[in-house]
Amino acid sequence: MVKRKTAIWIRKAHRYLGLFLGIQFLMWTISGLYFSWTDIDEIHGDQFKKERIPIAHKNLKGLSNIDSEMEISSLELKTIANQPYYWINENVLMNAESGLIKSKISKEEALKVAEDYMSEDLEVKSVDFITEVDKHHEYRGRPLPAYVIHYDHPENVKAYITAFDGTFQRVRHRSWRWFDFLWMTHTMDYEGRDDFNTMVLRVFSLLGLITVLSGFVLWYISSATVRKIIKK
Repeated sequence: MVKRKTAIWIRKAHRYLGLFLGIQFLMWTISGLYFSWTDIDEIHGDQFKKERIPIAHKNLKGLSNIDSEMEISSLELKTIANQPYYWINENVLMNAESGLIKSKISKEEALKVAEDYMSEDLEVKSVDFITEVDKHHEYRGRPLPAYVIHYDHPENVKAYITAFDGTFQRVRHRSWRWFDFLWMTHTMDYEGRDDFNTMVLRVFSLLGLITVLSGFVLWYISSATVRKIIKK
């Protein structure tokens, strides 16, 4: 068996490592429980949406009538406030009936887009126009500028609509914000949430492994059964 001083050192190392890592271990456990007990569709806000019926359009402007000098690499037909639009090369919004270019959608059109997606039970409280967000914002990493539709709801429901192309982007609400916070503590990426290769996570994972192994070693050197087996 190991010397008494060595055993004391291992016991102290295990104790202080457990104390240091305890809060993070607790957060990993709590966040893991939350993820396993929640419905991801509810986190995405599907309960606040309604089934959307696609609108068919006719009398659309032919592609031959579009500026002949424009080189088209991608083309998507979109419906914004019941009007058809071509989203060309992911940067040009053109009315598919008149051929007019649109720089961005209006507040009223954003509300109409939200109305097409969101439940009729939700009442609009206010609308904001945002041009930038920080790295911790709930709309981080999405296209800007955008309209934020605020709804009068206990969960502080918000819908985000892209101003350039009128795309319904995301629904955000209280449960999603809890999920986002716990996901941050789970991945230990306190910048962007989704990086599993951060140095902090690597260090804590390595220290966690050392803590577990020191526990096994501590059991081995302090076990009466093991001492009896060694003596025999």
